[in-house]
Amino acid sequence: MSDPRSALAPAVETRGLRRTFRASRGGAEVLALDGVDVRIERGEIFGLLGPNGAGKTTLIKILSTLLYPTVGSARVAGHDVVLEAVEVRRRIALVSGGETSGYGILTVRECLWMFSQFYGVPSQIAWPRVDELIRIVDLEEQAHTRINRLSTGQRQRMNFARGFVSDPEVMFLDEPTLGMDVNAARSLRAYVLHWVREKPGRTVLLTTHYMAEAEELCDRVAIIDRGRVLACDSAPALRRQVQGGQHVELEIRTPDGAGAVLPGLGDIPAAWGAPHPERGTRTLKFRLPPDRVLLPVLRRLEEQGLLVEGVSTRETTLEDVFIAVVGRGLDEPEASG
Repeated sequence: MSDPRSALAPAVETRGLRRTFRASRGGAEVLALDGVDVRIERGEIFGLLGPNGAGKTTLIKILSTLLYPTVGSARVAGHDVVLEAVEVRRRIALVSGGETSGYGILTVRECLWMFSQFYGVPSQIAWPRVDELIRIVDLEEQAHTRINRLSTGQRQRMNFARGFVSDPEVMFLDEPTLGMDVNAARSLRAYVLHWVREKPGRTVLLTTHYMAEAEELCDRVAIIDRGRVLACDSAPALRRQVQGGQHVELEIRTPDGAGAVLPGLGDIPAAWGAPHPERGTRTLKFRLPPDRVLLPVLRRLEEQGLLVEGVSTRETTLEDVFIAVVGRGLDEPEASG
């Protein structure tokens, strides 16, 4: 019998969610989540962006009943994650990037069927669904191969398929394409979009380090840092908030040993891009406010021994939003002091 609360309630709702850890006995308390309020509607693909240690995985673990909150409440499909954990687990699935769950002596097909049985999926539904998921993740040739003989990438794809065998109401995808090759990641993103749109009410909460992935998939994005949600809206709306001024990319040649530390640009937040593998340069990205001109910035870089070899401007991206909100790039460590 269906539960009307599950059908009418938001997919996810948290209020004042706080979680602390103690690093060691007698050690200092670590604050992982600091008063998180989030509401995710049915049918959304909701993205969570933040640097390492921002609280993304802690939030997903609480929502999937793997951790208790220290303070506050969280409900998934209308059910309290602490008081009604069993009801929550019946309605969710969790896929974590890099996870290699499964039993090595089972084949891919046997493993996926076994997980379907954990959720009570009737065999006449489970077997066709298993075979369809095997096709979607491109493991047809490995369907009867034992899991312990799969490559790391093949295990990741099988793990992704495992999350969908129960046809959950709410899917938690925690860095699902981490380490995957480009083609596999593209196919899995396409399936996530299809899966959500195919049936009303299906919902996805996605954490990712890939800005393009968030742009492609998510209806709304929340930016989280130090356990707090700093911004939450659709990607276009977030971009509009930081569109003032020019978005500048400078190709910079740095002296030997430089490039690990950002140059000082005064009050302008900036971030390094990846090194160019052939030219030996790096891209410095920042937003130049409307009332500022570029020439003083170039002179300041020159004073720091940095040679600018190219200048370009471009449209606002989600990465620009992230830098404006958080004050650093996604993969940059937090400044000390």
